[in-house]
Amino acid sequence: MVKVNENYLKLPGSYLFSTIAKKVAAYQSANPDKKLIRLGIGDVTQPLAPAIIDALHKAVDEMASAETFHGYAPDLGYEFLRNAIAKNDYQDRGCQISPDEIFVSDGAKCDCANIQEIFSQDSKVAVCDPVYPVYVDTNVMAGRAGDYIEAEEKFSDIIYMPCTKETDFAPELPKETPDLIYLCFPNNPTGSIVSKEKLQEFVDYANKTGAVIIYDAAYEAYISEPDVPHSIYECEGARTCAIELHSFSKNAGFTGVRLGYTVIPKELERGGVALHGLWARRHGTKYNGAPYIIQRAGEAVYSPEGKAQLKEQVAYYMKNASVIYNGLKDAGYTVSGGVNAPYIWLKTPDQMTSWEFFDYLLEKANVVGTPGSGFGPMGEGYFRLTAFGSYENTVEAIERIKKL
Repeated sequence: MVKVNENYLKLPGSYLFSTIAKKVAAYQSANPDKKLIRLGIGDVTQPLAPAIIDALHKAVDEMASAETFHGYAPDLGYEFLRNAIAKNDYQDRGCQISPDEIFVSDGAKCDCANIQEIFSQDSKVAVCDPVYPVYVDTNVMAGRAGDYIEAEEKFSDIIYMPCTKETDFAPELPKETPDLIYLCFPNNPTGSIVSKEKLQEFVDYANKTGAVIIYDAAYEAYISEPDVPHSIYECEGARTCAIELHSFSKNAGFTGVRLGYTVIPKELERGGVALHGLWARRHGTKYNGAPYIIQRAGEAVYSPEGKAQLKEQVAYYMKNASVIYNGLKDAGYTVSGGVNAPYIWLKTPDQMTSWEFFDYLLEKANVVGTPGSGFGPMGEGYFRLTAFGSYENTVEAIERIKKL
């Protein structure tokens, strides 16, 4: 008789955003006359930039002719896109990343979930707390997390690196030595950043202990302050200890189009084995590549027109972030984030739990956010709002909250 993967049974409840969607759907069904404003899930709302639309149309037309038709994409992705990524995201910033160290995919979520497959099952995993749930859940599914301790809302074999107000929501080096360290900066959910000096500490630590850093840079386009690293490869020695993940969803609005990439330098080895080759084998076996049409759209992101248009789009969302940050602060809330990231992290009022505040906002203001406890035990008592809504809805949402 076939057996299921019992590790899945250790996952508490459903995926965070699935739970939120069910609660919101139930409320909307019971209150069809209420206008909900959704500032919960980090989904973009602005249309694709004109340069990207033009590239999509051109690529679609190419698919209509035998001479320009494209079938399966190369394993690593088309060279035209990998060249553009290497130059614009790395070489122009002084990071020596070559095109053949870049693996194009359909998004960073899949890559951050799948990258753990190339590591042994007994690898010890360290995550920030609070944390993007996918990092933890996928290691639970793989059997690395141990047992769920309900009273602590933690897994017994995961190393949690607390990110608190006292540390500006940045992690300290782990107390117990891990094999894999997941980092995300600018951070989801707290909107915090780390200095290059702080990131260098993690790189030096990983090289010293033999750990590998899985660095999620999905929000680097939102960095506005100087001296904040856009890539972990700005740190000395990162090529021998770090894997970096990137998404086109947040910088270019590809949430409904799907495109991302992972960088694995060829010097990165563990146990005498190059991780680049392992990921290439996994990629080639389990993935058929992002569509040609979408990769041409990704190339347009790096065109002069694309860069200018997307700079305006990022500014639009960061204007929303400013509205949320300043509006909540004026209303007496304790807030952070919203400067180098499109997320605002706030302390719940009156000692409400995260889910109590979720229900309160939903029922009293008809505004949807994300409970901080859904990102880990250190997120309890906090709440995340996203700046990815429309400007008009964002302004209205904050006005509603101010009236509570």
